[in-house]
Amino acid sequence: MRDGIATARHGLASVALVTTEFWQQGDFVARAAGMPGIPRVSLPHPVAGSGYKTMEAVAFGIAPELRRLLWA
Repeated sequence: MRDGIATARHGLASVALVTTEFWQQGDFVARAAGMPGIPRVSLPHPVAGSGYKTMEAVAFGIAPELRRLLWA
């Protein structure tokens, strides 16, 4: 969340990637930073350590939504 907020504040198209486990925390951070509407995409939890094939599947699965949000 914080990285997405920081890049958005610099005028860059930004989307925060947040796992389901931390979605509510992301809501809090976004509101506290004054950017409750920052675009986000939900990832399964956990992603780290899930292996190349899983990461590849997640990346391909979220790519359309990322494109939509970044070029909206």
